[in-house]
Amino acid sequence: MKYPQLLRTGIFAILLYVWTPTAVGQEMNCGVTVRYEGLSGSDYTYLDEFRDAVREYMNLQRWTNDVFEDVERVDCTIQITFLEALSLTRFRANLVVASRRPVYGTTQSSVVLQIEDGNWAFDYPQGSPLISDQERFDELTSVLDFYAYIILGYDYDSFSEFGGSALFERARRISEIAKSAGGAGWQQIGSDRNRTQLITEILDPRFRNLRKMYFEYHFKGLDHFVQETELARSAVMASLEQLSQITEANARSYVVDLFFQAKADELIRVFEESALASQAFDLLSDVDPARVSSYNALIQ
Repeated sequence: MKYPQLLRTGIFAILLYVWTPTAVGQEMNCGVTVRYEGLSGSDYTYLDEFRDAVREYMNLQRWTNDVFEDVERVDCTIQITFLEALSLTRFRANLVVASRRPVYGTTQSSVVLQIEDGNWAFDYPQGSPLISDQERFDELTSVLDFYAYIILGYDYDSFSEFGGSALFERARRISEIAKSAGGAGWQQIGSDRNRTQLITEILDPRFRNLRKMYFEYHFKGLDHFVQETELARSAVMASLEQLSQITEANARSYVVDLFFQAKADELIRVFEESALASQAFDLLSDVDPARVSSYNALIQ
């Protein structure tokens, strides 16, 4: 069973009494969209095959040794927008990765990760198979492998305290190989928003409490929101207070930005029209000033 099985099984129990699926190995339920309308000069409709190849790569590959039920698979999306054809088979693309996890006692889900990566270039000749070899750098599959482990690591962290550590370590290994090969989007020089910086911050001891907070936010907060709304709000507030301490001790970081990118709208829904709304506004406007105009909804 999946590593944080006891926690995740409880969340899916409301589904299992009407449907008992067969166990499968694959962990992902990943939707893939590809846009290539901006390319000109040739017929690129074969990139629809690329979309299908990426979808199969993400969904049919075994990423862990855990066994997932169908209903446990991690819901995620990958959007690939082709920006430029550098040749007939080489492209520059923008990648948007997002994942969600269910909220216990509801039919709703919560965004866990939402990240945009605009520095991706790779070759894709028509009909080429996508083959995984995580000990060898490949401009295309190394990026997919990296984000697969980032998605799974964050998902595991949300169900079990530091549950994603082994998965994040795999992402770090991929990053090290890619960086040593000189791959674009992996170098830390000149940019603080690259793949290597992301995994470095995730595993940096300075941000260890942020990972702990992911678990407490979801498990003690969101997953109890229906049954114990006020206690759940207090738990979310406690998580934000931890985050405030992290931001005070460290300059604005990639991983903190990612948290708010995924959670800002949700935090407004959690606190709006509650006794904690004003306190939440003060805290959020301090730790995430870029979105203060959105947080104004808490005090209007």
